Amino acid sequence: MGPANQPKEQKLKELEAMRQKTIFVMPIAGAIFVLMLWEVLLSQVSFLPPFPLSMETFNKISFILATPVMFWIGKPFIDGVVRFIKYKAANMDTLVGIGTLVAYFYSSIMLLFPSIKTLLQAPEGLYYDVTIIVIGFITLGKYLEAKSKLKTGEAIEKLLGLAAKSAVVIRDGKEVEIPIDQVVVGDIVIVKPGQKIPVDGEITQGTSSIDESMITGESIPVDKTVGDTVIGATINKHGSFQMKATQVGGHTVLSQIITMVESAQGSKAPIERIADQVSGIFVPIVLVLAVAVLLLWLTLGSQFMPFSQALSLGLIGFVGILVIACPCAMGLATPTAVIVGVGKAAQNGILIKNAESLEKFQSINFVVLDKTGTITNGTPAVTDIQIVAKLAQKKTLQLLASLEKHSEHPLAQAVVEKAQGENIGFLPVSNFKALEGKGLEGTIAGVHYVAGNIKLAEELGLKIDTNIIKEFTSQGKTPVIFAAKKSIIAYIAIADTIKEDAQEAVAALHKLGVKVAMLTGDNIQTAEHIARQVDIDQVIAEVLPADKANEVRKLQKKGYKVAMVGDGINDAPALATADVGVAMGTGTDVAIESAGITLLGGHISKLPKSIKLARATMRVIKQNLFWAFFYNIVGIPIAAGALYPFIGIMLSPAIAGAAMAFSSVSVVANSLLLKRYRL
Repeated sequence: MGPANQPKEQKLKELEAMRQKTIFVMPIAGAIFVLMLWEVLLSQVSFLPPFPLSMETFNKISFILATPVMFWIGKPFIDGVVRFIKYKAANMDTLVGIGTLVAYFYSSIMLLFPSIKTLLQAPEGLYYDVTIIVIGFITLGKYLEAKSKLKTGEAIEKLLGLAAKSAVVIRDGKEVEIPIDQVVVGDIVIVKPGQKIPVDGEITQGTSSIDESMITGESIPVDKTVGDTVIGATINKHGSFQMKATQVGGHTVLSQIITMVESAQGSKAPIERIADQVSGIFVPIVLVLAVAVLLLWLTLGSQFMPFSQALSLGLIGFVGILVIACPCAMGLATPTAVIVGVGKAAQNGILIKNAESLEKFQSINFVVLDKTGTITNGTPAVTDIQIVAKLAQKKTLQLLASLEKHSEHPLAQAVVEKAQGENIGFLPVSNFKALEGKGLEGTIAGVHYVAGNIKLAEELGLKIDTNIIKEFTSQGKTPVIFAAKKSIIAYIAIADTIKEDAQEAVAALHKLGVKVAMLTGDNIQTAEHIARQVDIDQVIAEVLPADKANEVRKLQKKGYKVAMVGDGINDAPALATADVGVAMGTGTDVAIESAGITLLGGHISKLPKSIKLARATMRVIKQNLFWAFFYNIVGIPIAAGALYPFIGIMLSPAIAGAAMAFSSVSVVANSLLLKRYRL
């Protein structure tokens, strides 16, 4: 078992130890709680049978039970008190520790030294029940909390489980199965149908259909052929192929995703830092307040009641305040929601670098989209073929693609891909020649053909239909003229096509109240044509790469919270300048490093989903913090005895402990509801 599993093993051991303690303490706490209620209700409810034990016997049994509970089960709380004495550093455990120790030692002194009890005229009832019930319920709460936290880390566990355990490689001309950690860059790996791809690489032989849903969140398999990259942990659906390993170990896409998710789940959002600061001030204030309440009961209270009663009520108030003020729920409010939110995002192909990005993302009200690779696919494709000669479209495309197949120009590749997509075969070409900056020419079946730009057509004296050319260029498309025997056969338009989900994504952003701008180096005519198709609010065109960050700053100066979305190296400064940078997962490493959020698979439709998730996560954090603070603000005065002069009620520290444990568990449960949030 690898190092990645060791933290999980350690956590499971700790959880098992907590479970054993909970199993020991809860029957005791439950029994004492029932007996405590029985004693309290005995004078109020006539049908209850008499208390089964004498008070002296009950106190002795309570002492025997409370001692292991205090010093074994309650050791973490005692440690909190020791740290406070040594380092003056108080935390949540300090409050519980002081409260339960005071209750335990007061009760033990009264039990073991009856003369002191007589001198103080102390009541028969002691406070062992406080020690047992408070520690019992808080231990149960901590166990349930730890168990829930382990569940929130399931996203990492699932990601780790995706990795292949072994790989079949070619070594010395033979196929050898080796552990995954022995694969090195450059190895030729064989992948068969149904197998997980072991590492990142490039197909060198064969074709297949790959299920990349575990990485990108997209359910439709992707066709791959020679030269295409494949990602480790994705599943080979059909066909065998060979691939060359390009990234192994901690450098694979899966490893980087795990690292990013772990880092994000461990990071703190600004709102959590505020909660930490409040807790740091809150604990010492509570300690002072608890002592002040005890002194007030002893001084003022003793003027209206016997000293023994004032002492009893003062101790109840002192311990009650320490227990109910324990800011456990406050401390859990943010990290549990962040862990679940980041995990949920990762399962949907959205990588969040840290909690700060998550918090900032929920307030985004302006999104700037880079055009190429973000709104568009980033690769040219044939969009129109207008034939002006007496020739069928299929035959025209076959002739043109046969010629273009011999060129490496991106526009030529677009024509070839169009023909391949329509299962059109290629014809042999002779006398092929590339015409630098203009086009190409060649002979097919004895006929001389040319294909190229307007400049080439004009040089050859071809009669150009300017209306067709204007129609293409007005839409931001590049015209290609195909001709033979001094006459034009067809006009072909090639353009970077809009992503299928771009319009849906922009519409979803508008529904969220987010404005959308497109940022591009293209001319204004081309940019506006694309913007109209996807309903973009603002076009910022003819921008040099170095000026993209300045355009983002201009929007920020207008008061907008800006997210920049891009995929190229030239987008990196703008991604870093924006309030939140969003990288398309198909982009460069530089863009991804500069971004706070990465959308795997290059699907822009994940952008509104990630904003929705960020808002939902922050909503849960605010709910958690509200109830945590509300609980403390309301609970402390009641525990201090604010209701006693009016209705004669003091909040039992035991009930305060149960309520505090419940509040912590409810915060974790509220955070776990994010798992069910529909994006």
